[in-house]
Amino acid sequence: MIKVLLIGNGAREHAIAEAIRRSPQPHKLYSFMKSNNPGIRTLSEKCELGDYNDMEKLSSFAKNVGADVCVVGPEAPLDYGAVDALAKIGVPSVGPVKELAKLETSKAFTRNLARKYRIPGSPAFEIFRDMDGVKEFLQSLDSFVVKPDGLTGGKGVMVHGEHLKDVSDALRYCESVLRSHASVIIEEKLEGEEFSLQSFTDGRFVLDCPPAQDHKRAYANDEGPNTGGMGSYSCADHLLPFIRKSDLEEAHRITELFARAIEKEHGKLYVGVMYGGFMVTRDGVKLLEYNARLGDPETMNVLPILSSDFIDLCFGITNGALAKTKAEFDKKATVCKYVVPQGYPDNPVKGEKIELGAAAGAKVYYASVDQKPDGLYMSGSRAVAFVGISHDFAEAERLAEEAVKSVKGKVFHRPDIGTQALLDKRVRHMEMIRGKK
Repeated sequence: MIKVLLIGNGAREHAIAEAIRRSPQPHKLYSFMKSNNPGIRTLSEKCELGDYNDMEKLSSFAKNVGADVCVVGPEAPLDYGAVDALAKIGVPSVGPVKELAKLETSKAFTRNLARKYRIPGSPAFEIFRDMDGVKEFLQSLDSFVVKPDGLTGGKGVMVHGEHLKDVSDALRYCESVLRSHASVIIEEKLEGEEFSLQSFTDGRFVLDCPPAQDHKRAYANDEGPNTGGMGSYSCADHLLPFIRKSDLEEAHRITELFARAIEKEHGKLYVGVMYGGFMVTRDGVKLLEYNARLGDPETMNVLPILSSDFIDLCFGITNGALAKTKAEFDKKATVCKYVVPQGYPDNPVKGEKIELGAAAGAKVYYASVDQKPDGLYMSGSRAVAFVGISHDFAEAERLAEEAVKSVKGKVFHRPDIGTQALLDKRVRHMEMIRGKK
């Protein structure tokens, strides 16, 4: 009997839990969550509630249930050293140790690695620990992006022309970042289309999931403030309408080079997930950032169509045998749409009750909700994700949209995610950019 420990309580972890439970091997799932996710609880043999920085409680729970392997969902436990703590009691994890999780938790770590080992795909950038030279570098760029060095929940990146109107705006933002972060990264603003490529690795072999495209802006037509992600889609051919097979190969190669560079630099293998946020530009594929765990919402695009055994995949990662492990994905399209509280992300309503209607064939993944005796309540962040899956892309979008529209309460969603009109817009944009060469 294989005993799997899952850390996390969001929709991403609900999808991971579902993938674990599909395994044909005899197994039990145990979950460590900071708040009660009703979907994960239903799938778990036992759940423990605790803070992600409480290594003593986490280790005790893992020891008591006799965990054989752990899957870390969110970034916070990686940053707190959950993988290191579990390794001390003999539990291997799908996730990097704290030192290597800096691939996500420190953008400077990633950019410096690219510079030292001459890994292609970086934009022009500089890292500043104080304001010396900031103005001059900003003025040297036609357009720029400012990133705090550290975790920001996907909402700390500020873009010239969108969030920052000029150099003066950028200087003020840099000053505010340096009051709370060790450093600030300034990069040239790239033009292109973004995509997510989530890859599993045992430190030497890299195995990719199908690519997906996330939608960060809160409102339709890519308007409004940045969010943790309002939804995402993937295509049945395991490409995206605006990328070529060669683009995916280029992104895969960048991830391979980073895995090798990490081993050279730190003398340790990076074990777990390397989720690259990439952009296709007129000059090829560029790396925007890495995350050290699966994406939210992109996990809901790839794990539901994983047809091979996820538990086998976990052991392939932790045992250094990923090259001999199967990971097969159905040739199906997926569209994920989030229901979020009114006012999200800046001033969301909290504690409001919602009612889910008939999902009508769509998958349902609970995120930031609380199951009470009288129903489901939102806590202020993304509430529930709905995923349509079909061989036909339009049908996948229809399933997701009908399900999300059935929710009653003080909520909203982005109806344009996965629509043909938005896909056509992405394709036209990329054709225009490629034509600039």
